[in-house]
Amino acid sequence: MRTNVLDGSGEAPSSSAPRLPERREIDSRYQWRPEAIYPSLKAWEADYEKVRRMMTGMDAFLGRLGESAETLLACLRQRDRLNERIGRLILYAGIRSDEDSRVAQFQALRDRVAALAAGLRRHLAFIQPEILSLPEGKLWNLVDRLPELGVYRHHLEDIKRRKAHVLPQQQEQLLALAEEFAQGPYNIFSMFNYADIRFPRVKDESGQEIELTQERFQKLLESGNRRVRKNAFLAFYGTYEKWLNTLAATLAANIKKNVFYAKARRYASSLEVALDEENIPPEVYQNLVDTMNQNLTPLHRYIRFRGLRLHLSTVYPWDLYVPLGEPPHFNFSYEEAVQLITEALQPLGESYQKELRRGFSEGWIDVFENRGKRAGAYSWSTYGVHPFILLNYDGTLRSVFTLAHEMGHALHSYFTQQKQPFIYSQYDVFVAEVASTLNEALVIDYLLNMTREPEKKLYLLNQYADQIVKTVYIQTLFAEFEKLIHERVEAGEALTSEFLCNLKEKLYRRYFGKAFSLGRLYCVNWCRIPHFYYGFYVYKYVTGYSAAVALSQRILSGDVAARNAYLDFLSRGGSDYPLNLLKDAGVDLTRPEPLQATAQLLDRLVEAMETMGGIKDTSAPGR
Repeated sequence: MRTNVLDGSGEAPSSSAPRLPERREIDSRYQWRPEAIYPSLKAWEADYEKVRRMMTGMDAFLGRLGESAETLLACLRQRDRLNERIGRLILYAGIRSDEDSRVAQFQALRDRVAALAAGLRRHLAFIQPEILSLPEGKLWNLVDRLPELGVYRHHLEDIKRRKAHVLPQQQEQLLALAEEFAQGPYNIFSMFNYADIRFPRVKDESGQEIELTQERFQKLLESGNRRVRKNAFLAFYGTYEKWLNTLAATLAANIKKNVFYAKARRYASSLEVALDEENIPPEVYQNLVDTMNQNLTPLHRYIRFRGLRLHLSTVYPWDLYVPLGEPPHFNFSYEEAVQLITEALQPLGESYQKELRRGFSEGWIDVFENRGKRAGAYSWSTYGVHPFILLNYDGTLRSVFTLAHEMGHALHSYFTQQKQPFIYSQYDVFVAEVASTLNEALVIDYLLNMTREPEKKLYLLNQYADQIVKTVYIQTLFAEFEKLIHERVEAGEALTSEFLCNLKEKLYRRYFGKAFSLGRLYCVNWCRIPHFYYGFYVYKYVTGYSAAVALSQRILSGDVAARNAYLDFLSRGGSDYPLNLLKDAGVDLTRPEPLQATAQLLDRLVEAMETMGGIKDTSAPGR
C-alpha cells in the first residue's frame, strides 16, 4: 500500500478550485453515464410513449385474474414489464435533473414521468384487491397448475398474509380519502422546523456573531471552545422551548393518526402496523430495547472517558460531539479514496472486488460538485441497468466513508438484480443499511490497522465509537421513547409537553449514566426529531448497524463461510422476508447476540482509547 493513500496527501480537483465549476468543465471520467439507461432523449421519449400505450392494456385483465393460471401469469408479467420500464424512465429523468437543477428540460422530464407513474398506479390498482378476493385454495391451485407462476409464490403469499387487515372497498376508499389530511401533523412540523423557526445570533470561536441555523448548530457542537458549544446549545434549544406546547400538540396529533389507522385495520397496536409491512414480529422491537438496556455499561464507560479526556467532572449535552483531541487533517484525492476502499474491502473476496472495480471504472459515479448539482449523496438503481451514485466529493475523510457507504448500496442492488427476477429486485428498508454500513466497518477497521500516528488513531477510534453511540444507543433510546408515547395514547392518556420532557429526561439519565447531566434543556429534544413522524422507523438504524457489525467481524476473522453467506444475502433482494434473509446470512435479530456484539465493540473501542490516552477508568467495578 502506498503511504500517501493513508496520509491523504493528494488533492481533490473540485475542493481546490477557486470557484464552483460548471458541469461542462468537469472531466468526463468523473461523471456518470446516463447513456447506459437511454442513448438519447429520443429513446427516452419512445419508451415514455410505449409505457403510456401499454398501461391502458392492463384494463383487459380487470375482473379476470381468477379465470386461469395463464391469465394471472400474463397480468403479473405485464405489470412487471411496465414497472421495469417506468423505473428506467424515472431513473434517467432523475439523474439528469440532479446533474444540474437549472436545466428546465430535465425538470420537465421528471414532472412528466411522475404524472405517468401516478397514472400507471391507477391502472394497476385492481391487482392486489382482486388477488385477495380469490379463495385461498383457488389461488394456490392456479399457482400449482402453471410452473412459471412459481416465481411469484412468495409475492402472492405476502399479499395474502395481510388479508385480514384489508377492508371492504368502500372503507378502503374512505381511508384513502383521509390520507392527504392525515399527513397534516408531519407537514405542519416540517414547515415549522425547516422554514419558520428562527434562531438567535451566537458568537463563534473568533468572537464573531453569526446566525445560528440547523446546519451550523452541529458544527458548533464540535467546536473545541466549550463556551461556543454551550452558548450554541442554549440558544438552539432555548428557541425550541418557546414552542413546546405547539410541538407537543403536533406530535400528539401524529400519534393519534397512527392509533386510528391501527384500529381501522384491526391491528392490536400502532407498532404492529408499522412492523407488519416487512413481517417483523413486535418481539424483535422489544428484544432490541431490552438488550440495549441490559448493555448500557459500555456507553456509561464511554461517557466517563469523554469527561476524563476533556477534563470535565460532568459531561453535558454540549460536550457529546466535540472530537477527543485535535482533528487531524485528512485530504484524499478521489483516486486515493478509490484505492483505499478497494484495499479495505478485500476481505469480501474476488467476486465482490470484480464488481467493485467495475463500479469505479464504468461510469456509475458522478463524483464532484458542480453548479446546480443536487447536494448530498445517494445510490439509485433500477432493474436492468447498473446503479448510479451521486457524490459531492470534497477530499475529506467523511467523503471517503460516503463513497464506501453508497457503493455498498449500489453493489447490494447490483448483485440482487443479477440474480433475481424483477419482482424481487428491491430489498426491504429493514436490510437496506446492512451492506452500506458493513462497507464502512471494513474501511474503519482497515484505517485503524494501518494508522500509526497516535492522534490520527485516537481520532478514528473516537469517530467509530461516536457512530455506535449515535446509531445504536441514541436510536434505541428514541425507539423506546416512541413505543412508550404510542402506548400512552393507545391507553387513552394525553401527551403533554411536560410528560414528553419528563419521559425524555428519565430515558437519558438511564442510558447515559451518572457521569452525564442533561442540564435544563436537553429533555426538550423530542420536539425537533422528524423521525418521530415516520412511524417506528428509528429502530431500523439499530438493527441494520448491529447486523453489519456482526457480519463484518466474522468476515474480518477470515471466516470464508460467513463471507459466502453474506455475498449470497446481497444477491437475494426481496425474495424472502428480511429476518429470514439475515438469519441465512448468520444474524438472528430475534436474539440478543448481534446487539450484544455491538455493545462489546464499543467497550473494546473505549478500552483502546483509554490505553492510547493514558487514562484509566477506575470508577467501574474490576477496573
